[in-house]
Amino acid sequence: MAFQLSAGVNVSEIDLTTVIPSVATSTGAFVGPFAWGPCSEVTTVSDEVSLVNKFGKPDENNYEYWFSAANFLAYGNNLKIVRAVQTGAGGSNNATANTGTGILIRNLDDWTANQQGNADGTQNGWAARCPGSLGNTLKISVADGGSYAGWTYASQFTATPNTSAYVASRGNSNANDELHIVVIDEDGLFTGTAGTILEKYPFVSKASDAKDDSGNSNYYKNVIAAQSQYVHWLAHPASANLGSGTAWGSIANTSAFKTTTGNLTFSFSGGSNGSIGTSQITSGWDLFKNAESVDISLCVTGTGNSTIATYVVSNIAESRKDCVAFVSPTKATNVNNPGNESAAVITYRNSLTSSGLPITSSYAVMDCGYKYQYDKYADLYRWVPLNGDIAGLCVRTDNDRDPWFSPGGLNRGVIKNVVKLAWNPTKTERDNLYLAGINPVVSFPGEGTVLFGDKTLLNRPSAFDRINVRRLFIVLEKSIARAARFSLFEFNDQFTRAQFVAIVEPFLREVQGRRGITDFRVVCDETNNTSQVIDSNQFIGDIYIKPARSINFIQLNFVAVRTGVQFSEVVGTF
Repeated sequence: MAFQLSAGVNVSEIDLTTVIPSVATSTGAFVGPFAWGPCSEVTTVSDEVSLVNKFGKPDENNYEYWFSAANFLAYGNNLKIVRAVQTGAGGSNNATANTGTGILIRNLDDWTANQQGNADGTQNGWAARCPGSLGNTLKISVADGGSYAGWTYASQFTATPNTSAYVASRGNSNANDELHIVVIDEDGLFTGTAGTILEKYPFVSKASDAKDDSGNSNYYKNVIAAQSQYVHWLAHPASANLGSGTAWGSIANTSAFKTTTGNLTFSFSGGSNGSIGTSQITSGWDLFKNAESVDISLCVTGTGNSTIATYVVSNIAESRKDCVAFVSPTKATNVNNPGNESAAVITYRNSLTSSGLPITSSYAVMDCGYKYQYDKYADLYRWVPLNGDIAGLCVRTDNDRDPWFSPGGLNRGVIKNVVKLAWNPTKTERDNLYLAGINPVVSFPGEGTVLFGDKTLLNRPSAFDRINVRRLFIVLEKSIARAARFSLFEFNDQFTRAQFVAIVEPFLREVQGRRGITDFRVVCDETNNTSQVIDSNQFIGDIYIKPARSINFIQLNFVAVRTGVQFSEVVGTF
């Protein structure tokens, strides 16, 4: 504020109403070898329907991964997915049409950067939107005014393509710039019915500057790029398929565009899935490393691959320190392994190593097994790992109570879509699992299948060996850290310190009122912000927390008392 020389009243405001921002606690992260969908980018999926639409249905090669993702979505509506892809020779390819060979286009950004200007209309006129053999089921058919009369798909459109209003308005009334386009599921792999029309694009234009009535681009390549879920159009048709006139892609002018000499109808081929292994999956997880670029809370590891599980725990959860990884053992430990399940699962847990020693981390949670569930897409039953469900129980807990409540037990820990467990651990087996930091999943007659533990993989006595405490601190640390950023570049003086305390204490009192903590203290004053701290441009706030603890053991004592004895005489003596 400028100095005032003459008399007057100046008004200023000091905002002390800042509050701690809320943070997401139910966002899942997942990497898998899907049959369809964009690769090497993070895509958000909200439910099983959108999972199918974006990444295809489960198949024999990926069903463990696929159902891990789907089972998480049975509890929550925010799963960030990366589809793994194999690059290089013999890797994943997009199917192409017009006698083409497969090429790799990972996603829309990849197409825009590397393929949008492709001029090879002979080899790669069209490509499937996503890599994978599923693209081989596609067929594309195109007609303009020169081929519409005998076109197989003419009945799908209301009129013959001719000259668009936009091009006509440029003084070109005989341009014949309009096209009709259909995309067909030739083999029925997407829809289940061969020959189903997947997409229709009526009255798009060959003119690169064409606009529709709303002012949006009506150029055929731009329309396909913006709207199609199944194909890319890489280049103009080869000259052998065109008649006389100006080449496609010119701006609207007084010249006629080339017309097709026959129907442009081509089947796709050359698409391949590649061999998706451990290295491809871990590379996909690398997209979740940066906590500032992508916000996640729950990492679903999918199938029980120890290398992948170790990587996610060590390089994602432990590195970010704002999310928890959920791990299941291999199918071999559970399925058709009678009497050996407990020892096999514990052996698997000990195979998750770092520097030659078993991983010890409060940012990881391991369950004990597999469930049997119905696959409606293949009309059969499958063995599926439980880690997607266990992460999903945390979402249910967030919705029903708060993240600092335990996701285990009969109140919040009942698992969905269970026909049976591969192994239902006994009390003795549950004790052994618990000692190893593994959470049992148990089926109780008449009560369902229940997560019967809430341990993390921290193998030393600590409050952080419980998932509710770990998730409590994640919430506190993320929330308060975001609020603390507003103190950056301010002065480290009494006012800033008092303002910080005034923000944090009400937030902690709220968490205390919601039973997350039993007591707390915030210290941010001259005792920890000494002159040396101030001179080094630092700011210190010490926050002491007493976390609430979940009940894991219940002792019930039944005492038989003689007739004539008062209860007050015996209470407290046993």
